[in-house]
Amino acid sequence: MSDIHAQIQAEREVARAICDQKGEADPECAVAWDTVEELQAEAAHQREMAKPKSSLEQYCDANPDAVECRVYDD
Repeated sequence: MSDIHAQIQAEREVARAICDQKGEADPECAVAWDTVEELQAEAAHQREMAKPKSSLEQYCDANPDAVECRVYDD
């Protein structure tokens, strides 16, 4: 996830540079900030999709040989 944050930061710097050079009313400036917004939305979506582990999953990660954590193939 830190990769997307680095990409957001890089695109934010690009957007600032474009807007400083061409002005805030320029369409390229708007497109650059739209790109930043889309990346931020994707980062938020990824955070939502990351389901936290249940207490049993955490226990099984720490104790994979425990009876409660056995998985049987049918």
